[in-house]
Amino acid sequence: MTALIFVFELTNLADWIVIGLAGKPIMAELELSPADFGPLVSSWFFFLSAASAIAVGFFAHRFQTRTALLAMALIAALAQLPLLVSSSLGVLIACRVVFSLAAGPSSSIATTALYKWFPDSQRGIPTAIVAQVSTVGVMLSAPLHRLIVEHSWQWAFGALGITGLLWVALWLAFGREGPLVDPPLGHHGAAAEHIPYRHLIFCPSIVAACAAAFAAHWSLSPGLDWFAAYLIDGLGYNQRTASNLSYFPWMFGMLAALLGGLISQHLQSRGVSTRVCRGIFAAGTVTLGGCLLPFIFAMPTPGLKLGLMVAGTSVGATIFVVLPMIVCELTPQRQRAATLAIAYSAVALANVLAPLVMGRLVEAIPSPTLGYEEGFVVLGLLLVAGGGVGMLFIRPETDRKTLARHAVALPASQYRSHA
Repeated sequence: MTALIFVFELTNLADWIVIGLAGKPIMAELELSPADFGPLVSSWFFFLSAASAIAVGFFAHRFQTRTALLAMALIAALAQLPLLVSSSLGVLIACRVVFSLAAGPSSSIATTALYKWFPDSQRGIPTAIVAQVSTVGVMLSAPLHRLIVEHSWQWAFGALGITGLLWVALWLAFGREGPLVDPPLGHHGAAAEHIPYRHLIFCPSIVAACAAAFAAHWSLSPGLDWFAAYLIDGLGYNQRTASNLSYFPWMFGMLAALLGGLISQHLQSRGVSTRVCRGIFAAGTVTLGGCLLPFIFAMPTPGLKLGLMVAGTSVGATIFVVLPMIVCELTPQRQRAATLAIAYSAVALANVLAPLVMGRLVEAIPSPTLGYEEGFVVLGLLLVAGGGVGMLFIRPETDRKTLARHAVALPASQYRSHA
C-alpha cells in the first residue's frame, strides 16, 4: 500500500514537472509569449488545485479512500490523453484545468488512506518514504526531458496518462481500504466525533507545524528555481557541472527526511512525547538549517559555499514528515482530509512567494553572488523564525486535551464506518 500510494503521488508530481520542462517547445509550437505561458504553470493553477483539495476534503469522509484515489487517478490520467490527438491551446488549458481539479486533493486523500494501515506510533517511516516523491520526481526530470526532445511534449503527457492508467489497473487489483480506526479525541466513547473546523485550523500545534513547514518549503525554491543559476552566475560553475550538482540538495534532503522519520518513530516507540519527537526535534532541524545559511557569506571557496547551502536548505526536511502526523494526531479521522488539505495549501504558498522574493533580491543587487547570498540570509532568518515557532508551540498532548473539550459525538446515522 505504501508503494502504491508513493507511485500515485509520483505520477501526479511528474505532470507538473513536464509542464515546466516542456515550456519552450509549447511556447514555440503554440506561438505563446512567456506572459501567455505563465498562467499554465503559475499561481492560477496552484490556487485551483488548492481549492479543489479543500472542497473535496470536506466530503471525503463520505467515501472510501480507495474509491476516492481510484476516481482521482482515473480522471487525472484521462486528462492527459487528449493532447495526443489535439494540442491546441484550448485543449491544453482544458486538460490542465481537469488535471488540477483531479490531482489537487491527492496528497490529503493519499495520506488519509496511508494512515489507515499504520497506527500513530508507526507512521514515521511510511510517511518519510512517501515524502521522497519530490526527490524522485526531480530525478525523473532527465528522462522526461529526453522524451520531450526525442519525441514531443505531447507524448510526454501521453506517457504520463498511460502510466496513470496502469496505476489504476494495479490499484483495482491490489488497493484495499485500511482497517485501522483511530480512537476519538474526546472521552464520550462515541464511534465518531466532530470538532468545529475553527478550533482545528487555529490549533496552536497545527499552526506552528505549518509555520515551520512553510519556512522549510520556502527553502525548496533555491533547489527548484535558483540553484543552477546561483552555481553559474554566483559561483562560476559551467552549465554541465551545475546540472550535475543540482541533485545534491534533493539527495541530502531525502536522507535527512528518511533519517528524521526513523529517529522520530524510534523516539516515540521509546515513550518520548510527541512534543519532543515531532515538535522540538523536527522544528529544531528547520532552525538548524536557518542558522547555517547566513554563514555562506563567510565561506572562502565555492565548494564550501555550496556545501553550506545544500546543508542549510535540506536539513529541515524532517518537518515534511511530521506535519501530516501532527495534523492527524489532533484531528478526528473523518475530518482529516479537509484539515490536511488546508495545511498543505497553506504550506505550499511558499511555492508562489519564494521565487518572487528571490528574483527581486537578485535584481536589486548588482553583484549576482551577493544577490543570491542575500536571498539565503533572508531564507535563514525565515527558517529560524519558523523553526522557533514550531519548537515553542507544537504541543500535541496539550492541544489534544483542549480539542477534546470541543469534540461533539456524532449519531451513528451521520457516520459511515468505512470512512
